Amino acid sequence: MKIGIIDADLIGRKKHRFPNLACMKISAYHKNIGDQVTLLQDYEEIKNHNRVYMSKVFTDTKVPDGIIETPNINYGGTGFFYDKAPPLPDEIEHIMPDYRLYDEWVNRKIKEGIKPKELAYYTDYSLGFLTRGCIRGCEFCVNKNYTKCSLHSPLSEFLDPSRHYICLLDDNVLACKDWETVFTELKLSGKRFQFKQGMDERLLTDKKCDVIFKNSKWIGDYIFAFDNIKDAPIIEKKLKLIRTHTIKIPKFYLFCGFNHDDPDHYSKEFWLKDIVDLFKRIEILMRYECLPYIMRYKDYELSPYKGMYINIGRWCNQPSFFKKNSIREFVYKADGAGREDKMYASRRYLEEFEKEHPEIAKQYFDMKFETICEKSQII
Repeated sequence: MKIGIIDADLIGRKKHRFPNLACMKISAYHKNIGDQVTLLQDYEEIKNHNRVYMSKVFTDTKVPDGIIETPNINYGGTGFFYDKAPPLPDEIEHIMPDYRLYDEWVNRKIKEGIKPKELAYYTDYSLGFLTRGCIRGCEFCVNKNYTKCSLHSPLSEFLDPSRHYICLLDDNVLACKDWETVFTELKLSGKRFQFKQGMDERLLTDKKCDVIFKNSKWIGDYIFAFDNIKDAPIIEKKLKLIRTHTIKIPKFYLFCGFNHDDPDHYSKEFWLKDIVDLFKRIEILMRYECLPYIMRYKDYELSPYKGMYINIGRWCNQPSFFKKNSIREFVYKADGAGREDKMYASRRYLEEFEKEHPEIAKQYFDMKFETICEKSQII
């Protein structure tokens, strides 16, 4: 059969730098049984294939109207079903991914001027899950229906010896009772690795810190998560623990724009508190010389302070700027040549918020990473 594979995120997002693991596994399965498989780079060729599989990770990725009703389309993934996404059949879930699926697309992008290092996840990394599941049940998360974390597959199931690095997509590896087995297996591979999702810093112990920071061949950032200001006491306790093991600078995902207490209710009071809580979390991370990375829940677009969420995200998610500038300096600096409209909007967002809430602006608009780090007695 002629099989088409559609990575909807690849087509529908302006910038996409990560392959779809389900697409690669489906491709491998069909190639193994003798089918002809093609990665479709638009929706025009669907009719020319016996069967087409379409997957997306992000819920806001646009798919043309009527596509999913096409008779030869099979679709899935969190982008379509969120926490209700059906799992792949075992014979597909536990197969070596087809790491050649994206080759033609990668070559085209390089010819268009994209730097090869920006496509590294397509070319240099083995991808997979060693564990699945989580213990937290966070209402906003696609893993909210899980109650535990357990081993999912051996590394050999998805390790391509020709690829230099390993990228793990595990939901909450530190919650797995067999976490030591996982890290031992990774160490024995001899390859550098990373966990792409934010690890659960609340579960760190001296032993886990020793393994992660001193006995692992890590590549890229150490990534954790600080999703709720209510977790500040335990987060700070673990930050102090981290600082007894390493001087490296971890990164923390900061989730915002979601009402943890009442997900169905948003008010101006909530939105203001959420902005303040976000600044509080950023300040805590500054004191322990850690970097924030802002993750906005889709409902932030409903906020009267939408512009502030955008400003904070731009400021924090560019470490070279964040390390040297307060948010006020970042917004006002003349580094927006050719983008005067956007720079004007950014200043307007900041000035309107400061006019309405001068006390909040006074406390947070001028705080700087390097200054707070220097003043902190903890680092």
